[in-house]
Amino acid sequence: MKLLSQLRTSSFQLALLYMVVFATSVFLLLAFIYWRTAGFMTAQTDETIEAEIAGLAEQYRGSGINGLISIIRERVARDPNAKSIYLLTTDDFLKLAGNIETWPKGSRSESGWINFTLDQSVGWTGPERLARARIFEVQGGLRLLVGRDVEELTNLKRVIETAINWGMGITLALALLGGFLMSRSTTRRIEVINNTSRRIMNGHLSLRIPTRGTDDDFDQLAENLNQMLDRIVYLMEGIRHVSDSIAHDLRTPLTRLRNQLENTLMSVDNDEARDQAGKAVAEADQLLATFNALLRIARLETRGNAADMKQVSLGELVSDACELYEALAEDKEQDFEQSLEDQVVVEGDRDLLFQMVSNLIDNAIKYTPEQGKIRVNVRKEGNDAIFEVGDSGIGIPDEEKDQVFQRFYRVGKSRSLPGNGLGLSLVSAVAEIHQGTISLSDHHPGDEYPGLMVTVRMPAYSPNRKRLKDTQTLTAPETGEHASPSELKGA
Repeated sequence: MKLLSQLRTSSFQLALLYMVVFATSVFLLLAFIYWRTAGFMTAQTDETIEAEIAGLAEQYRGSGINGLISIIRERVARDPNAKSIYLLTTDDFLKLAGNIETWPKGSRSESGWINFTLDQSVGWTGPERLARARIFEVQGGLRLLVGRDVEELTNLKRVIETAINWGMGITLALALLGGFLMSRSTTRRIEVINNTSRRIMNGHLSLRIPTRGTDDDFDQLAENLNQMLDRIVYLMEGIRHVSDSIAHDLRTPLTRLRNQLENTLMSVDNDEARDQAGKAVAEADQLLATFNALLRIARLETRGNAADMKQVSLGELVSDACELYEALAEDKEQDFEQSLEDQVVVEGDRDLLFQMVSNLIDNAIKYTPEQGKIRVNVRKEGNDAIFEVGDSGIGIPDEEKDQVFQRFYRVGKSRSLPGNGLGLSLVSAVAEIHQGTISLSDHHPGDEYPGLMVTVRMPAYSPNRKRLKDTQTLTAPETGEHASPSELKGA
């Protein structure tokens, strides 16, 4: 599977295109070399035949037909290996001299250059060979064939062709291997950037893309991305600081305002004025609750893993929270079901975990109609501790499930109900401190009221597992090297 993904990368496709261009160039070069080499050797053979014909013609001019016959027989006798081929016949193809008995098939009416096979059809008694010859007419109606054995030349051409084929195969294999290795190196560096980017998107904003110090294109890209991340984090911290400062600075005057309204409520005798003062006190309490939630989230996000981590029985903690909220569920005649496994232990801050569990149970009761159903589960799954809260309430649309963890975000259906849109933000901050993840899904898919199933997955406690306080270092993708967030930032 990983090999297939490697083959689909743009870097491998680019290397493959280069391989095709390179292989085509090599093929054209080798084809040109073969054409020139084979043409040169064929030309040499033709020149040798032409030289022999010139010698025979000179002998014929000086000694006539008898001299021509004598020189042919003499040359045949001096050439036991029959490298040269001769045949002299009359116009009715009666042999006068030569080392073959008859004309090659289909060549009796031809003149010029021919290629044929030395075999029994021409009266050849040796092993079959390839030959090249020239045929022409001699004065007096005689016909003469002069040629050369080209078996060695043909074998040499075959050797060259085989070498070219093997060369092309090796070239393609090396080009393919080189392209794969080049694309693999490029893909690894891109995957480092992708892995780091995914972890940053998952909330590890202190991570930075590592560089190699080579100052190449990838290093420049990583440095630019790191600078962009620094700027984004700076702006986010600025917005967060402003939000936290506003919440902190306004909490004191709001508290004084609330106390003054309460004093007014206790001192007035008019029922209408008392009612208005009571509403003002409730609004002030809502504002104070919002500011207190903002400050709690800010403290959680700044303290990170510095929380007081101890072994906590998740089942007992959830049981305590359920006992606290059972009365509220009974008031709305809700079916409050619990399934809590024993021996599910996590390492964490008990107060923060209790706050997270309480927020989720409170939301389930709040958004579930009367006579609805609420289910709370605690179980262990592999190396993870699972806490689930399911209800039969109005639920959350799929397109908004990822947005409800943002501060002040409220689903359209729930805007008429009390709340400030900070509950799930607080839950998310607590889960992140405990290296947990939160997932939202429909509890009853397809129903008019699909409800909501909130699943919190945290690492279960194990004696062999490092304490959360000691897991501040992060692993750089692909390299296997451990680097702190500040080190990665400076990489």
